[in-house]
Amino acid sequence: MGLGMSLRERIAKRAAEEIQDGMVVNLGIGIPSLIPNFLLNKPRVMIQAENGVLGIGPSPALEKENEHLCNAAGYPVTLGKGASYFDSALSFGMIRKGLIDMTILGSLQVSSGGDLANWIVPGRRVPGMGGAMELAQKAKRVIVLMNHTNKDGTPKIVNECTLPLTARNCVNLIITEMAVMEITENGLCLKETLEPFTVEDVIKKTEASFFQ
Repeated sequence: MGLGMSLRERIAKRAAEEIQDGMVVNLGIGIPSLIPNFLLNKPRVMIQAENGVLGIGPSPALEKENEHLCNAAGYPVTLGKGASYFDSALSFGMIRKGLIDMTILGSLQVSSGGDLANWIVPGRRVPGMGGAMELAQKAKRVIVLMNHTNKDGTPKIVNECTLPLTARNCVNLIITEMAVMEITENGLCLKETLEPFTVEDVIKKTEASFFQ
């Protein structure tokens, strides 16, 4: 899977495979923001952002950025065919009414039951939760992209989240640099391992138990 890519790009590329042409998709900050670069063969995907854009395209070339055009994280973007602008009230109205087919978010922790903790580490100052709470509860499908472990090697896929929750029982799929894992009615299921990692590697780096 493109071993010449960075780990972040590999995760984003794999996540793009989950998106069907014609979907309305909201992307979180971080790794999810790289996904439009891997959707060139799906021209009818409409990427929505909370700041009021529908139809975000790939990242602009260097020095071709439009200072007035960005995603919800403030990073420069391009527009695809049929794109539109609107205010944040309408943007959140789309989210809260359940009109977003899929949201792809970053996370700090995910529990084996699909609980999501992705907005704060206690003791650190952040501007707020943003739209993550609404997206996690109202999008038709929730996918999390993240590194499999923290910098100190501790697992981010856990039995129970220890960080403040964004929403409970909302995550459908987790994609890391090591694996693709699905939250099912029967528990956490390992769907794929990503090169060069093995099932044994995933077991060592995952706190939560899972089946195949």
